[in-house]
Amino acid sequence: MTKKFKLTDLDCANCAAKMENAIKKLDGVHDASVSFMTQRLTVDADDERFEEIMDQIEKTCRKVEPDCRILRK
Repeated sequence: MTKKFKLTDLDCANCAAKMENAIKKLDGVHDASVSFMTQRLTVDADDERFEEIMDQIEKTCRKVEPDCRILRK
């Protein structure tokens, strides 16, 4: 399943790249993209565990950029 999310308070392109690399290493994530310019996160992950994986992604993002939030609607 692929979903797109809006990011808030992502302050630099370097942090976006670090987040993207860390997210791609998570179990169950097939692909991920973090765009600093559009403030968007695109995630392709296992359907059955998607919410659990998103929780892990949020924790990972906070380690890199503590102020950044993922708007999960």
